[in-house]
Amino acid sequence: MKYGALLFSFLAILTVLFDIGYSQGSGILKLLNYSYFIYLLGIILFIPIKYIVDFKSFQKLRLWIIELLLWGFYNFLLVSIPFSELSNGSANYKAWLFIAFSISLIREISGLRLNWRYKHTNPAAIFVTSFALLIITGTLLLMLPRATHSGISFIDALFTSTSAVCVTGLIVVDTGTYFTVFGQTIIMVLIQLGGIGIMTFTSFFAYFFMGGSSYQNLILLGNLTSENKIAEVIGTLKKILFFTFLVELTGFALIYINISSLTGYNQTDTLFFSAFHAISAFCNAGFSTLSDSFYDINFRFNYYLHITISLLFIIGGLGFPVIINLYTWLKQWFINRLLRLSKRRDVVHQAHVFSLNTKLVLYTTLFLLAFGTVMFFALEYNNTLAEHNGIGKLITAFFGAATPRTAGFNTVNTSGIYIPTLMIIILLMWIGASPASTGGGIKTSTFALAILNVVSLMRGKEKVELNRRQIPETSIRRSFAFMFLALFIIGLVTFLLFKSEPEKNATDLIFEVFSAFSTVGLSRGVTGDLSVAGKYIITLTMFIGRVGALTFLSAFISKSTGKLFQYPTEGILIN
Repeated sequence: MKYGALLFSFLAILTVLFDIGYSQGSGILKLLNYSYFIYLLGIILFIPIKYIVDFKSFQKLRLWIIELLLWGFYNFLLVSIPFSELSNGSANYKAWLFIAFSISLIREISGLRLNWRYKHTNPAAIFVTSFALLIITGTLLLMLPRATHSGISFIDALFTSTSAVCVTGLIVVDTGTYFTVFGQTIIMVLIQLGGIGIMTFTSFFAYFFMGGSSYQNLILLGNLTSENKIAEVIGTLKKILFFTFLVELTGFALIYINISSLTGYNQTDTLFFSAFHAISAFCNAGFSTLSDSFYDINFRFNYYLHITISLLFIIGGLGFPVIINLYTWLKQWFINRLLRLSKRRDVVHQAHVFSLNTKLVLYTTLFLLAFGTVMFFALEYNNTLAEHNGIGKLITAFFGAATPRTAGFNTVNTSGIYIPTLMIIILLMWIGASPASTGGGIKTSTFALAILNVVSLMRGKEKVELNRRQIPETSIRRSFAFMFLALFIIGLVTFLLFKSEPEKNATDLIFEVFSAFSTVGLSRGVTGDLSVAGKYIITLTMFIGRVGALTFLSAFISKSTGKLFQYPTEGILIN
């Protein structure tokens, strides 16, 4: 009985998808309208029953307040919506019903108490499974008749869903012309959920609706959010979501202002274009409703838009731990300034506000951006940059150097880039973004630690040190494990792709593999021409690249227990 509201909410959402995804006759519409009435009435009736049956589980005042507000909202809809007229131009009424059913389903799922047994739980398996389930759900949604103009095959839907969830941006069909607005909305939602992580959303809603979480769940969430302090896990989730929506909202406003004067776009088109590209850019997805991305003739020379988009995906690629660390520093700096202005002596001081990870990520990111911009500008000056002038060349070179860091947008013709430039882009794609970000690749910190380790060995040091700090041996081991697995998987996938696509250009296929594994989304025009086997290979590559090769393999291996003894050491001859 206590799961009655959950059952009605789930059936309501399935009916909504059937209503939106398929063309309906007048008879079916009337039946659907009556079913909406039954679902809403069932939710209203079973909410009190749930509390009566399981009263001991609902003792928090906050939970009662939220439930009463939602119950009142459902009752208001029940008495105010004329269900007999829903099929006659009633899009607004249906929108409110869809919102109500979605809230109800999220609320009921959040209320489920999942008894994780931490010592038997593999966080990697949960992380991988959450992405796989989201991809399958997205595939089924994209196959709905109203999601596309002329239907889509299973492999193309799977490829597109994987590319969206894994924030890659590789496409086998044109997003802007092949999918309807409904289909593009599905892609946008998949990008958002995949970019931040479905576990982040579900965990936050579970906390919001239930008002707390078990100790074991907090340990699990700490592993998923890279938060070492259990007491700050929920706070970290809140900051991640708040910052994400704040940056995306700011990007949305800047994009809207920039393109609002363009002809051929009405108000609705402009709003949707701005929202889609703000989310796609921050999540480093690379999806665009423009057939040629920002190389489109109407946007090719819109440098203000290019700067906005590049800032969005650079910020998204820094990683949430770095962003939170920068927020802490900014907050402390602001408080100190206020105290100094008020001539008070109790100035707040905190040693080492910037963590070593933040410094390493920022330095590496700035170096890669500067290096990439200079090389792209010098090598492509008379090639893909020839049609730009003055500051336009520099901005386009900067965009061309930043986008391989897993963003996937392009403002130049990628297939026309010189081979030396292409090699630099492949290197930048392989390195990718930063840890715990929306981007892929081996990560900036991994690349930096590898360089530091080489320098340390050259100088004869036994330990890797930076800024008077010693890097843990485990971090060095993980960095080289990431690099080895990345190169191994890229080599294996390239071999398989050569076998399945023997007629394709080798350079184009190698570029495609690096782009897929690093979840970049740049292509030299071969994605749509891949065979079915090739599409499956690239789909799996995108998935492994997004969840991480080490995480993917760890999902299938049980955790080892700690040993109370240590074996004697023996050296191995190297070089």
